[in-house]
Amino acid sequence: MIKKGGSKMANLIWLQGATDNGCSISFLNCQQPVINNLGVNIAFHPTINPTSGKEAIASLKPYIDGQEPLDVLILEGAISQGPDGTGEYCFFGERPLKDILLEFSRIANYTVAVGTCASFGGMAAADPNPTDATGLQFHRAEKGGFLGKDYKSKAGFPVINIPGCPAHSDWIIQTLAAVLLGKGASIKLDEYHRPLMFYGVLSHHGCPKNEYFEYKQGAKNFTDEGCLFHELGCKGPLTYSDCNSRLWNRQSTKSMAGSPCMGCTNPDFPESSIPFFETPKIAGIPKRLPIGVPKARYIAMAGAAKLACPPRLKPNQEV
Repeated sequence: MIKKGGSKMANLIWLQGATDNGCSISFLNCQQPVINNLGVNIAFHPTINPTSGKEAIASLKPYIDGQEPLDVLILEGAISQGPDGTGEYCFFGERPLKDILLEFSRIANYTVAVGTCASFGGMAAADPNPTDATGLQFHRAEKGGFLGKDYKSKAGFPVINIPGCPAHSDWIIQTLAAVLLGKGASIKLDEYHRPLMFYGVLSHHGCPKNEYFEYKQGAKNFTDEGCLFHELGCKGPLTYSDCNSRLWNRQSTKSMAGSPCMGCTNPDFPESSIPFFETPKIAGIPKRLPIGVPKARYIAMAGAAKLACPPRLKPNQEV
């Protein structure tokens, strides 16, 4: 870990499995130069590594041999276990990535899954999942994944999951800052190992369309005023993340830009989000109701809310 005054470099290795590099791009877009201030040595990152080929792979040997400590291991992307458990769908040099990952996970002080694919399998593990892809310590919502449900890093932590497609740069940087400054114990995790400081509120919180949601005024088209949950597939009331209060690039969010939240931080993404732009219903009631709201209560509240709707919101189509 980093000593007071930043006199000791912390070593970080970032590996990539089945990914589109979106989380790396988000990380590199960080507007706060925290990594430099913390004195982090990014010993390896496939996208920005200054060396390649055998030279790059050789640079990892001191960590495997125990000559250098590994403070943080990051995985971006799902682990491809196939075919038939060989891991040969995803190679790192001349070896399956899963074998390299297993070695590093045993010596890392902290192991962090960045993005939904690394956390839960995500897009890579969507049915029919031909590569047998999975997350580091979860497969969808089921604990286990590649490293197993009982895995603990050298610091005694399970895998810290930072889901998102991609993960917000703040989520990555602030988690790293906590563990590198010796404050890992202060990170409180939910049942899916997500830090509650980022995933303790619904994405719905802070949405500029919340007033329409409360009065059950739904947009029929993306150009309409109104809530996107009722008709257009928004998963904000079903998703834990602080997107609408944190903002992306300090500017906006999907819902602020008129596009529905897709629920990408959920362990069952993407299947649970399909269809992305339509709200499935049963007898006119959304099939999936806002978290914590029973069906009978929702029906009663919906009727009362429509009757109490202020005139300034009524030009929108009711649902």
